[in-house]
Amino acid sequence: MKTFADKIISFNKNLDFKDKLPEGVSIMNPFKENPEAMLISSQFYKKFYNDHQKRHIILGINPGRFGAGVTGVPFTDTKRLLNECGLEFSGKPTHEPSATFIYEMINAYGGVQTFFGDFYIHSIFPLGFTATNAKGKEVNYNYYDSKELTEAVYDFIIQNIRKQIKLGIETDIGYCFGTGKMKNF
Repeated sequence: MKTFADKIISFNKNLDFKDKLPEGVSIMNPFKENPEAMLISSQFYKKFYNDHQKRHIILGINPGRFGAGVTGVPFTDTKRLLNECGLEFSGKPTHEPSATFIYEMINAYGGVQTFFGDFYIHSIFPLGFTATNAKGKEVNYNYYDSKELTEAVYDFIIQNIRKQIKLGIETDIGYCFGTGKMKNF
């Protein structure tokens, strides 16, 4: 029987968005573009989710370039991966501001073992987006930053929330992380 970890790893391996995106928006799939993200996220899930226990879900917006875009673990940059989760990362060190907040919350809850035993964190749109700003710099982009993008990814969002619930999610309550005047909620 597959563990919760096995189901998450399989879910991540099979994430693929092939529909058309609005002009200037690019998809970021760390599980296909970065072999180390798949490896380290699998180690993370085997360490904290290698059981058959149901969990409550917390859904954020979509992965950022310096957190899950690198590590494959939502709201977890390389600093938190090493210092909080005890997992080595051989790539370039990254800092994701949202990871600082999340791990402060996790520690206040009782630490990584306790928190990940009760909660599963992922994203409304489980892959990331980037766009090029007016200065020519690649920046994070959220699925709700344009009406066209929201419409382009809406069906994929619904399909993937349903898939994540089937991993072993308690459905009595779910939690939402996000900013943007409640756009993620």
